[in-house]
Amino acid sequence: MSIFKVVSAVSAASLALVALTGCATAAPQATAAKSVTIDGVSVTADAAASAALPAKYKTAGLTIGSEIPYAPMEFFDKNNKPVGFEVDLLNAIAAKLGTTAVFQRQAFDTIIASLQSGKHDLAVSSMSDTVDRQKVLDFVDYFQGGASLIVPKGNPQKVTGLPQLCGQTVTTESASWEVDILAAASKTCVAAGKPALTTLAVPSDGDAQNAVRAGKAIAYLSDSQAAAYTAKVAGNGQYFELVVDPSAPNGYESGLLGVGILKTNQDLTKAVQLATQSLIKDGSYTALLKKWNLESFAVTKATVNGTKS
Repeated sequence: MSIFKVVSAVSAASLALVALTGCATAAPQATAAKSVTIDGVSVTADAAASAALPAKYKTAGLTIGSEIPYAPMEFFDKNNKPVGFEVDLLNAIAAKLGTTAVFQRQAFDTIIASLQSGKHDLAVSSMSDTVDRQKVLDFVDYFQGGASLIVPKGNPQKVTGLPQLCGQTVTTESASWEVDILAAASKTCVAAGKPALTTLAVPSDGDAQNAVRAGKAIAYLSDSQAAAYTAKVAGNGQYFELVVDPSAPNGYESGLLGVGILKTNQDLTKAVQLATQSLIKDGSYTALLKKWNLESFAVTKATVNGTKS
């Protein structure tokens, strides 16, 4: 999912607020602690970042719209507690800011609308920083990722990459950047005199996985980090196989992911950028990436709207 995701309304139950420390739904309270330990990683509050945070977030905390599950970025553990790299990262950003964060489960294709309606303060859901999205949001960039294919275990169709899939059906999540990648691949097929590639866009990661398992699609194009994780753990590693295209070994269209914030909320953007840069500088960002085996997707600077074209 890096990247353009937005979906239909979800049930009231799925919209329940889930605190990062558990499943409580009470309003988060600001913390005066100078240091917080996030699953073994120590995060020290940053005075400059905290000073930049608008006062209302210091008492009310930060509410985050996120499609859950989307492992390894965010998912629920056996106690229904949200975990994952992005969960850890936002917990760490909140600690730097001297406040707290709450994740709210939200369909990806409605996350931007939820920010616009005031339901959420931040969008954190492996969302790609794209020029098109920058018309509405500012992005504090924290990750560099691409898109990769997964196929049924054993790769019965011997899929080696997108160029081979002309005339086939490939699934992905609705409103994700992968939809655009597949559309471009289909045009390439047609230009070469081959049948068009068909995109099966579905609401969620789980729906896409099920489409491949049911034979409705030959492959699933997903964010590289999510694809690798899914191939490793789904069905204890027996459901899917990761396709590594020799022409794009790090994934297709590698680009930046960022924390999405409304363009009208520039003070919050500045505070989140300062907090993220502080995490990069003191090494806690690297420690969190290492915890989730995601070091290869690291950025060296928390840019704002780093994607230029």
